[in-house]
Amino acid sequence: MKSPILLSILAGLLFQPLLAETPSATALLSPFIERGELAGAVALVTDAEGTLSVDCVGWADIESKRPMTPDTLFWIASESKPMTAAAVMILVDEDKITLDDPVEKYLPEFRAQMLVGEKSETQTVLIKPARPITIRDCLSHLSGLPFKSAAEEPVLDGLPLATAVRTYAMTPLQTEPGTAYQYSNAGINTAARVLEVVSGMAYEQFMQERLFDPLGMKDTTFWPNEEQVARLAKSYRPNKDKTKLEAFEITQLRYPLSDRIYRFPMPAGGLFSTAEDTARFARMLLNRGELAGHRYLSEAAVAELSKRQTPASLSNAYGLGFAVGPDWFGHGGAHATNLEIHPGKSRGFVWMVQHAGFLGEGKEAQGVFKTQFLK
Repeated sequence: MKSPILLSILAGLLFQPLLAETPSATALLSPFIERGELAGAVALVTDAEGTLSVDCVGWADIESKRPMTPDTLFWIASESKPMTAAAVMILVDEDKITLDDPVEKYLPEFRAQMLVGEKSETQTVLIKPARPITIRDCLSHLSGLPFKSAAEEPVLDGLPLATAVRTYAMTPLQTEPGTAYQYSNAGINTAARVLEVVSGMAYEQFMQERLFDPLGMKDTTFWPNEEQVARLAKSYRPNKDKTKLEAFEITQLRYPLSDRIYRFPMPAGGLFSTAEDTARFARMLLNRGELAGHRYLSEAAVAELSKRQTPASLSNAYGLGFAVGPDWFGHGGAHATNLEIHPGKSRGFVWMVQHAGFLGEGKEAQGVFKTQFLK
């Protein structure tokens, strides 16, 4: 009878060619860490049923040598946009709104909104737009609203949602609604304000009760508490000499992050989350709106979110809260996190890092992992 040790050796020899063809995530990503090009990453692959793999490499805090772990928390920034869009689609499913409703139907302050007609060094001529902006425009960056208003300085989370949206209504549109793509936090925030008015619930309460809690997204929040802050990955960027990475605070947000008095939920980019929480959201979409026997969105709603809404004449392909490609939809964040959903392969990919700039080939790390593990 062969010994367990001998059987283990034989098994290793038998599967060695297969393992050689499929290197581990650690093997793929460690060189970026060793060269100091990437602080650390949590890379997760899911299918419609559950997590297939989650790999943690490098450091959440280089200086203290705190490693990346499956429960490391990240500022996901603009990955908040698809989650907000999904919440808005809940109201569409409930026949409380339609995507082509004018925003002014729910927010009267938009009834007098104007459009920049002509602009020179000495004057700006305002004209009435051909039509009012719609909820669909707001979720697909076709509204003509700017990225943000002048009132949102120096941080993006310093105004209550209703106040911020009123400043958008007073800001002239940059382009005719529906005609041009202009990436706009203001548009997503405006759609979230419509959600508040129609549902009668605060936006953050709606998100918590209708999405995060039912989906089991226990670490997804606008206000990380003390325990969650201890798990937060530091943000890194190249130093002035571009010789190594340096840590820095998130400049777009007010500190402390747990403050609920002076910090407000920002629908277009204020969320913090973990890889597994984000994967639960991805699995719901891979299941066309359903997860663990509970339906969150109709199949029609998921189709609207994930199909191209921008005209074919425009180079930017965008759905509702999602960037879209020929066989995927997803969204990235300001500090280089990313979520991609590939329905044809029944795969979702979650990439969690905290970088505002990379050294050397650091920015290539995501592609190296994704190419290998989403085959």
